[in-house]
Order: sequence, then C-alpha cells, then structure tokens
Amino acid sequence: MKKINNVILNGAANRPFALDVFFTENATQKPVIIFAHGFKGFKDWGHWGRIGEAFAEAGFVFIKFNFSHNGVTTDQPLDFADLEAFGQNNYMKEIVDLGVVMDWLFEQKDIPETEIDLTKITTIGHSRGGPIAILKALRDARITSVITWASVHQLDYWHNDQLIEQWRKDGVWNILNGRTKQQMPLYFQLYENFTENKDWLDVQAALNQLDKPMLILHGSDDPAVPVFAAEQLHSWKKDAEIHIIEGANHVFGGSHPFTPQNLPEHSQILVEKCVHFLSENG
Repeated sequence: MKKINNVILNGAANRPFALDVFFTENATQKPVIIFAHGFKGFKDWGHWGRIGEAFAEAGFVFIKFNFSHNGVTTDQPLDFADLEAFGQNNYMKEIVDLGVVMDWLFEQKDIPETEIDLTKITTIGHSRGGPIAILKALRDARITSVITWASVHQLDYWHNDQLIEQWRKDGVWNILNGRTKQQMPLYFQLYENFTENKDWLDVQAALNQLDKPMLILHGSDDPAVPVFAAEQLHSWKKDAEIHIIEGANHVFGGSHPFTPQNLPEHSQILVEKCVHFLSENG
C-alpha cells in the first residue's frame, strides 16, 4: 500500500495544513474519497488512518486532511497546540480548506494518473464535517457523491438568546475538551461569520437542491449527535440512502490513541456500507 503523509498546503487565511493519501499501487484508476473531520477533530485522530487503509484495500484513493484552523499545527499534528487558531475557525474557512484540497487533487503530481480517477470524487464528513462535505458537494461540480458519518444536521447549534448575548459580551465561549482537559475558545466571530453567510450555510436548503447520490450513516447509540440528526438530513433529501448502525457510538467504536490492528466491528460495517454505496453509485 502506498501512503503519502503530511503534504503541506496553504488554507484559509494562508494558514498551512497537512493531508495524507492512501492507495494501492496497481496501475488501475481508482475513485477518490476526501474525508473531513469534525469539531475538536484532526486527521490523525484514533482509527481514521486505519479506516483510510481499509478504503485503499477496497480500491479507493483515500485522502484525509486537517482543517487549517482546527488547532493542531504542522509541527504538532497530534496536539491542540494553537488554541488561538482554533478560536478563529469558522465554517467558511473550512469550506475554503476543502476547496484547497480539491484544487490540489487536480494539480498534484504525487498520485500517478494511472492510479486515480478524477471523474469519481466523494466527500465524506464526520460529525460537524458532514455539513461541510454537503455544502461543498452542492457547489463543486467535480464532486460526484457525498457521505455523512454521525453528522449534525445544522450548523447554528446555539439556539439560546441568553448564551448568544453572553458570548457577544465576553467575546469568547470556552468549550471543555474532555480528552485533553483544555478549555478551547470559540470567538464570537464564529457566530458573526455564520450570520453573515446564513443562506450559504443552510444545510436544509443545500440538501433540497443537491442532485448527487448521498449516503447517511449514523450509530444508534451516538451520545454526541442523536439519530434525529440523520433522520432530519434524510427528510431533506428523501432519495438519500440511510443506514443506522445498531449499537454504534459517535466514532463507530474508535478511540484515541488507536492501537489494534483490526478495525472495530462498527467501523468495519461503516466501511462496508460506504464501499457498497459507491460501487452502486459509481
């Protein structure tokens, strides 16, 4: 298996970020999957790499990347070493970053032409990355299908006037990272950026317009994002395929760090559902 690690690109606000590529080198052109991580996520979290290997073994080019303002750095890819950048992140910056990955894909020389089929590109988004994958797929003709894993159904999750006013007053809303115990700042610019781009970032409106194949995957026992979110996504795009993986949690059995050689059962099902969907919609 061929792995290309930590290709450095310049993303939103000219901030560098890294991406990884997995594929099996066999002189056969393969469809592309671009994976977008979620909130408080990063490309090297847990078992995302092992999942990338599984897709490469199944005949895909799998790309995972860090959003430029996710808080990790190119020097410290496993730590939230730049909380200032994390606080300055917003949805439009993430869409810019995904666009940078797409443009790189068509300009790069790291993956031989004999190994990649640029007419078949799927975006996969996990959790908060789900809407980013959807919104980009709607507006980029180069993307041919979209898949969500444990996705949220909306990006404005602060339906509380008192919270918004306190956030406005303080300028920052700190979120505890349960794993690292860091207080991770969300600056008020996130709310302002969403408000300024509310129509552009409307997930329901995007799905009403999306005319590309879509697969929605969610765990029945997700404690972070309820199954209701998957049902909402499906209600807005009724021709999407939806599968609820019984017993699966928000990360489909994964953990960080992830040391087992084999994927957890729920992640195996996740990959199998994706491979079947893509084989039917290629």
